[in-house]
Amino acid sequence: MTAVLERDEGWRRLHPLSPLVRSGRAVLAVLTLAGLSASGVVGNSAGPRWYDVALPVIVAVAAIVNWYVTRWKVDGVTLRIETGLLRRDSRQLPIARIQAVDLVRPFLARMLGLAELRVRLAGSSDADGRLAYLTEQAAVALRARLLAAHHGLDPATPEPAEQIVTSVPAGRLVGSAAISAVAVAGVVVAAGLVVAAIWPVGLLAAAGSLVWWLIIGAGIVWRHVSTQYGFTVATSPDGVRIRRGLLGTVAETIPVQRVQAVRMVEPLLWRPLHWCRLEVDVAGHPGRDRAEGTHAVRKALLPVGGLDEAKRLLRIALPDAPPPTTRPPRRARWKAPLSYHFLAAGHDGTLAVAVTGRLNRQTTWVPLAKAQSVRLVQGPLQRKLGLATVHLDAAGRRVRAEFRERRQEEAGSLVTELAALSRTARKMASRATPLVSARPAVPPGAPPPGDGAPGDGDQAASVAPPVNAAQREA
Repeated sequence: MTAVLERDEGWRRLHPLSPLVRSGRAVLAVLTLAGLSASGVVGNSAGPRWYDVALPVIVAVAAIVNWYVTRWKVDGVTLRIETGLLRRDSRQLPIARIQAVDLVRPFLARMLGLAELRVRLAGSSDADGRLAYLTEQAAVALRARLLAAHHGLDPATPEPAEQIVTSVPAGRLVGSAAISAVAVAGVVVAAGLVVAAIWPVGLLAAAGSLVWWLIIGAGIVWRHVSTQYGFTVATSPDGVRIRRGLLGTVAETIPVQRVQAVRMVEPLLWRPLHWCRLEVDVAGHPGRDRAEGTHAVRKALLPVGGLDEAKRLLRIALPDAPPPTTRPPRRARWKAPLSYHFLAAGHDGTLAVAVTGRLNRQTTWVPLAKAQSVRLVQGPLQRKLGLATVHLDAAGRRVRAEFRERRQEEAGSLVTELAALSRTARKMASRATPLVSARPAVPPGAPPPGDGAPGDGDQAASVAPPVNAAQREA
């Protein structure tokens, strides 16, 4: 790095109101339940019991203790976060390895003017470091400084302006959620009519189930609208930025180089309106408490939008032009009578695309540089028809492009060809990825690092600390 944050800014604490935000919802829920119990709505009305009061006090005290033992500072090229009372957890996050810095503002935090800062490093989709909570101004300023230092700029460099690509109108968001809920309600009504026709006494039970499904559907619609409200997509030097949320807001960044696959889903009831949903699979680990291994997290790049919007965002996530597709042979109708009209697939030297689905059409694009394996699968009926399916797997669960119902000879050659093209694409991608320098700032008049011993500077630039640099002390 040519410039870094100032050496040792000193330890700092989170905002004093952080315990209120962290424990606010839990304490409110416990007090509400205790109030209902005392009023006789829930349980008996014998009055509040000692544990009705002790539980919220314990939750509040735990939040205060967590705030008291948590501190952070920027130490040269590292963001350090320490927390823990009985077991200290000291996390050292190398600024050179930062992939994204997200801002999260829950409803209560927004009311108090606070925000949570989530730092994600290379190779991890979960937040490696959390600062909950800082003032909004402090969180925005720290985010800009970390990103500037990561790109080798002066820490005082303001955050570059982003370019808004598209936004989702509230009416379209509500309409898409309502259509999905109506589809579920229609299935429930049809099932209820069938039950009533067979068993007339079950009409009342079917009506009660419908009411419950309507309540559940309304909750699903509200959650979808509240979390995706104001959905805005913008581009910036550090990736694709997404802002969303009604009561609580989220500002997250998706680094383009971590995209494992892009998926466009066209539900049956959306197709007359020419609507679709665009999703991306981002490589990383789901969290420290989950099993080790390479996984992917699915994120919405466009919750609902037109085909033109989806194609515009697709060019941002995958700059390479999509390859043409071909259909399977006609005898594949015997194997896939309901999905044959959708089946198609194709590839070139950098990208594979597959179209599948029965009622909902789903198009998946997988960069060959992200491919993890190539598999040929052939069932009994496929063997009788001379067909086979080729799976191109990327990192994550069920992240793949499927060349379904291909001729057996074509499938065999596809496995060899895709494996060779994937190896070539990975080599080209590794050569095109620049090394991120991790050199400390050079004081004025001092010789640059590495001049005393040949090769020292290059070694410092290319060696990076491990992804999850956490040190635990008993």
